[in-house]
Amino acid sequence: MARSLGIRGRVIGLAIVPVAIIGVLLMFQLITGKIDDLDQSLRTRALAIARQLAPAAEYGVASGNIEVLQTLLEKAAIEPDVRGVAVFSENGQWLAQFGLGVWANPLEKRMPTDHIYQIEYKDRLVYYAPITRTEVAVDDFNPDGRAAAKGAQTRLLGWVGLDVSRSATIRSQRESILRSLAILLVGLGVSLYLAWRIGRQITRPILSLTHTVSRIGEGHLDERVDTSGQVELGVLQRGVNHMAAHLQAMQDQMQEKIDRATARLIYQASHDALTGLINRREFEQRLERTLLTALQQGREHALCYMDLDQFKVINDSCGHAAGDELLRQLALLLKGNLRERDTLARLGGDEFALLLENCSIPDALEVADTFRAEVQRFRFKWGDRIFSVGMSVGMVAINADSGTAANLMSAADAACYVAKDRGRNQIHLYESRDSDLVRHRGEMQWVTRIQRALEEHRLRLSWQEIRRADGVVESVRHVELLLRMIDEDGSEILPMAFIPAAERYSIMPAIDSWVIEETLRLCQRYLASKRERNCLFAVNLSGASLKDPAFRRMLLASLDENPAFGPHLCFEITETAAIGNLAVVNEFIEAMRAFGCSFALDDFGSGLSSFTYLKNLNVDYLKIDGAFVRDIANNAIDRSMVEAIHRIGHQMNLRTVAEYVESDQILALLRQMGVDYVQGNGIHQPEPLENLCGQT
Repeated sequence: MARSLGIRGRVIGLAIVPVAIIGVLLMFQLITGKIDDLDQSLRTRALAIARQLAPAAEYGVASGNIEVLQTLLEKAAIEPDVRGVAVFSENGQWLAQFGLGVWANPLEKRMPTDHIYQIEYKDRLVYYAPITRTEVAVDDFNPDGRAAAKGAQTRLLGWVGLDVSRSATIRSQRESILRSLAILLVGLGVSLYLAWRIGRQITRPILSLTHTVSRIGEGHLDERVDTSGQVELGVLQRGVNHMAAHLQAMQDQMQEKIDRATARLIYQASHDALTGLINRREFEQRLERTLLTALQQGREHALCYMDLDQFKVINDSCGHAAGDELLRQLALLLKGNLRERDTLARLGGDEFALLLENCSIPDALEVADTFRAEVQRFRFKWGDRIFSVGMSVGMVAINADSGTAANLMSAADAACYVAKDRGRNQIHLYESRDSDLVRHRGEMQWVTRIQRALEEHRLRLSWQEIRRADGVVESVRHVELLLRMIDEDGSEILPMAFIPAAERYSIMPAIDSWVIEETLRLCQRYLASKRERNCLFAVNLSGASLKDPAFRRMLLASLDENPAFGPHLCFEITETAAIGNLAVVNEFIEAMRAFGCSFALDDFGSGLSSFTYLKNLNVDYLKIDGAFVRDIANNAIDRSMVEAIHRIGHQMNLRTVAEYVESDQILALLRQMGVDYVQGNGIHQPEPLENLCGQT
């Protein structure tokens, strides 16, 4: 309960409780003493009256004079609290009575004859005093001449009865109790008031201090404690004020830092950290507002989507620091050509956007060409190297017929891709019926379908066996894992339909990562089955995946965790990917060979410089491009190409694989040439992956 009381209540309680206890005890003592005194006073007066009446009534009883007795009783009844008086004879008979007394027969009660007998009732006291007479014999012949008692005898003449009321005494006792209680309550009230006043004076500074501390804790650092109170609390009060002042100063400093940081965050939220231009989010908001003026007021604006040419070359050859510096310098260059009402933004990477407000398309084309020409004339110096860059621009008109801001951004982006496809450093104006844009839109649709297929786990692997051309069954089964995409309607889509879009829009690393994960799970299941024939799984890798550091780290980590899978993996790299990334491919091959992996150069013959680069690639298999193989039965040139590739491969100790073997006639010709392996629907039709795990 003490915890529920405040400090003021505790101080008041500390002051009043001892006073109350002592007061109650003293008052109890006084009341009980007073009650006893009143009762004892009544008894004493009654005994005195009884003692006086007994000898006074002796004559009347002895002489039988009732009038004397009656007069005596009337006088005795005048005394306070006397209800009645009576005289009884020695045989207990009533002789005289006055008042309202209720009497008992003395003989029947066997009352004593030598002292006063008392009977106590709730509201009265009754006393019976014996009336006695002493008879003395005198010797007349006493030589001293004095009377001498020869013998004395006491004789009982009767009793005097005295009935005394206790009502007045009880009333006095009650009044005494009430007066005492009233005095006690008044005393307690006065004590409580004094304790409250004293407690208030004691606790007011403390409560003020706690209130101020609480307010400071709530963040009101301008609160201060009044130091004009008690000296004892002065040090604490001044300390709290000093602490609050220090905290307020710190808060002011912190708030200033927060304000600066908030302003910086607001700026960073709307601006690109590298170039200082506004970012995509802010640009899209401004585009929304500009589009609204076109829809509501019929104004005409233009949106330009700009992508740097050759930026990747600089970034890859000189590093990201060079790429960042190039972006900063170009941002300054472009800002110098802005009109006051134009908005330039960096969307990300090497992509910029330009919003030309209240600008017709002819004027916008002139502005865009000025930007393009400035970038074309710009020379970027990094170390001892100098680079020239270009800029492809896609433009779209913003007018009352425009759709949403997202549609405008998509259209400008598509127009920019068309500008790049047409030779880079070009400007292309978006038109809805443009055939190049239709193709680009189709590719973007494929991008969406591929991403959805990845999210919904609708990619599948099939397998096709690669067999010896001479028909010999080897101890190791060689199979190629073929990728398929399951459409939303359940139909199977071949990779030639979606791989070009995936390569163009950098989705291949995600696809190849999925293929690798599935292949490693297949290796685990195949090895756990302990089949008689081992299996070599051929997996196709794209050039984009080979250049992706995250993909390479994932593959290395997987083989580090499962090194036993390495000898069962053969990575197929297309000739085009190998030639375009020779150093990266060779580095990747060496890293994978440490785990026992083998390699095949796929689609060999499709590149014009194949033979030049072949000797620099450490591969195990040379897969002849199916474009030559499929028609060797009818085309002598194709037959000669296949034979030449096979001979060169053998000269370099490579095993040759002919793809697209669709007939026995083609198989027979390949056997005559001495080609090592064959693959195609004429050899083995692709099967679901589940069938491979069920075979031995």
